Order: sequence, then structure tokens, then C-alpha cells
Amino acid sequence: MKIYDRQGTPNAARIRIVLAEKGLDRQVEFATIDLVAAEQKADWFLALNPVGKTPVLVLEDGLALSECTAITEYLDNLDGRPVLTGSTPREKGLIHMMQRRAEILLLEPVDDYFHYAIRALGAAVEPWRQPEWEGRGEWGQRRGAEAIRNLSWFDEVLRDRPFLAGDRYSMADISLWAGLGFGRAAGLQFPAYLGALAEWEKRFEALPAVIGRSGKELLPQDLTRR
Repeated sequence: MKIYDRQGTPNAARIRIVLAEKGLDRQVEFATIDLVAAEQKADWFLALNPVGKTPVLVLEDGLALSECTAITEYLDNLDGRPVLTGSTPREKGLIHMMQRRAEILLLEPVDDYFHYAIRALGAAVEPWRQPEWEGRGEWGQRRGAEAIRNLSWFDEVLRDRPFLAGDRYSMADISLWAGLGFGRAAGLQFPAYLGALAEWEKRFEALPAVIGRSGKELLPQDLTRR
């Protein structure tokens, strides 16, 4: 298997944690995509993923899987013992709901803040952003503020359970953690008073698939300087 991504970005971190959890680290080849130079928008890459985003997992038979959720589903179920995506209808439903909420309430607004408030990827990506409009940067700032406000919802959920979907961590927790790292690297200041969320983050970072790997390998760094 071959994965096209950029180490140190939130989506790359999500899949690397999945690989570590499933013991598949050494069964994949990594190919780095230069996001700043917009290599993800090159014709050869668009042939793999017409959306023009990383990561993409290419299987031995040539099938290209994109989207972190789809890649996680595939990797988690390879051995017939899913631990990150649920094994019962109830578990699957709850995990997928929480996964989507992590995307809508955190990852997507942080991504909008990154692209439109600070525009950190630079000029090469500009043709693929939304066209210029008055107040585009202000809208990006509002999206960043949205992400900060939405953390209260996750804090409330985590007051009653150790992880988003119950007693065990899932792909929803991976996405939430990646979203927090993405936001901080983009310069957002998250509130310190969300105690349940802070305790959850400590639990998550103590997991075998994460511990000792949360530096440059996983978490995005200062994205405001790119």
C-alpha cells in the first residue's frame, strides 16, 4: 500500500494513528505531497483524487481511496476486528455521528480560518480557494471563532464519558485531537477552562498509538509561518 500525504498535517496525523493502532506502520510506503506548491492540484494527483486533497491510499491493485473516514474504515476492517469504527450497528452509528461532528464543529471551521483568515498556504493554492470577495478574511476569522465556541460542546460530552463514543477511543477522537492540533498550529487560542476536554486530551495522548509520537511526526507545527 502507498499513502500520499504531508507529514505534520492534521489529516496525515489521523491516518498515522490508525496505522499505529492496527500495527500497519511498516506495511505502507509514504509519498510526500508538497501542499505549499499545490502539488495536490497537479493533474497526476487529481487522477487519484479529483477533490485534490490528501491523504490518498493506493492499494496493491491500484484502487485509490481518499477521505480519512474511508481510509480508516478500510484499515480498521482489514483484519476483521474493527476497534476504531465500531463493531455493532449502535457503535458504528454513534462513532460516525461523533466523527461528523468533529469535522463540522472543529476541523472544517479551522480549515476555513487557515485558508481565508491567515491564507497560510500561499499564492500557489490561491486559484483553488473561493473567489475573492469583500470580507473574505473577516469570514475566516468568524469561522475560527466558531471553532473555539464549539469546543464547549465537546467538553460537555466528555464530562460523562472518557471518549466521544464511549469507553474506548475511536476515529472520532482521532479527528477531534487532530482538529485541536490544527487550530493551535494555525494560531487559534483555545480556552483553558474546558476541564473535561483537557483531561480527555491527556488520556488520548497517553494511548499506545499516540504516546511518544506527538511531535513533528503527528501534530502540525506553526502553520502561520508557511
